[in-house]
Amino acid sequence: MKVEFMKRAIELARKGTGHTNPNPLVGAVIVKDNKIIGEGYHKVYGGPHAEVNAFANASEDVVGATIYVTLEPCSHFGKTPPCADLIIRKGIVKVVIGMEDPNDLVAGKGISLLKEKGIEVEVGVLEDDIRKQNEIFIKYITTKRPFCISKTGMTLDGKTATVTGQSKWITSALAREYVHTIRHQVAGIMVGIGTVLADDPSLTTRLQDGNGADPIRIIVDSSGRIPLEAKVLTVESTSRTIVATTKNMSTEKREALERTGVTVLVMPSKDDQVDLKALMSELGGLGIDSILLEGGSTLNFSALKEGLVDKMVTIIAPKIFGGEMAKTPVGGRGILNIADAFLLEEMSVSLLGEDILIEGYIKKEGV
Repeated sequence: MKVEFMKRAIELARKGTGHTNPNPLVGAVIVKDNKIIGEGYHKVYGGPHAEVNAFANASEDVVGATIYVTLEPCSHFGKTPPCADLIIRKGIVKVVIGMEDPNDLVAGKGISLLKEKGIEVEVGVLEDDIRKQNEIFIKYITTKRPFCISKTGMTLDGKTATVTGQSKWITSALAREYVHTIRHQVAGIMVGIGTVLADDPSLTTRLQDGNGADPIRIIVDSSGRIPLEAKVLTVESTSRTIVATTKNMSTEKREALERTGVTVLVMPSKDDQVDLKALMSELGGLGIDSILLEGGSTLNFSALKEGLVDKMVTIIAPKIFGGEMAKTPVGGRGILNIADAFLLEEMSVSLLGEDILIEGYIKKEGV
């Protein structure tokens, strides 16, 4: 039953997807006499934690019960009071924890506090599943840089457009819906100026249930070519737009953008382009814990080359375009030697209707 109760906590945690960033996804289940008497999850950033909601929803007295929680209860004052203290006051006799919190402010302190008060603690139930669920939080809290997902869509022969530049739509409606679920769960979406000029995207989240959260729109525009009438600047959305540029953008253009409500980040340059490493650190400092990179081939290669991409999501349509000059998902200068190829691991392959979905993680050097 222990695993089943933790599975339920993981299922509850998933409900907070897209609403808790940069906090983790956490679920909690209170069990007494092998029966669930309370459930809760972290619903929104700044709101009550999973344990608080589980206690609030309890159907009977929780004294003597066991609580299953996917992540170590906090022991410090943040946006809300410490959950470890609440668990102690409620008379819980056992706490089953999916994984220790990697946040230095917590990291074992909550577990130690519970044990000091005589509460039985078990750690490491379905930990791999919970790590996967909170991969964004773990990367961000340990590095202060965003977890970066690079998404590409292409034909079976590796093209992202025809030789005439036509690119809508390569993949199916079902595949596009899946991409919007990713947009919902990340804090930011990034494209290069080439994509804005070619496609004029809105970069919003459009889910069928209408409940998708819009990510912060981030445009990499090294010289200030973005039109003031571009959709990313004029779209009605509760999230903001950031334009990352260099000193090559004129003062007049920067001021014009700022008058529209856009945040302009003047970043250091590298090879006369925005220094992407510096940009990622800057975005992390702004509390942006995750980014979906939907860039063109040049931006995609630059992000890979700089070691910024954590996960690849590729959707392959059962179509063939051909054409030596037709664009491919990753361009730039490319690698010179096969030994220098970017390697993927932990691969998964599935179908999205007629399309093929491939997901994997970039193998980091020395790992």
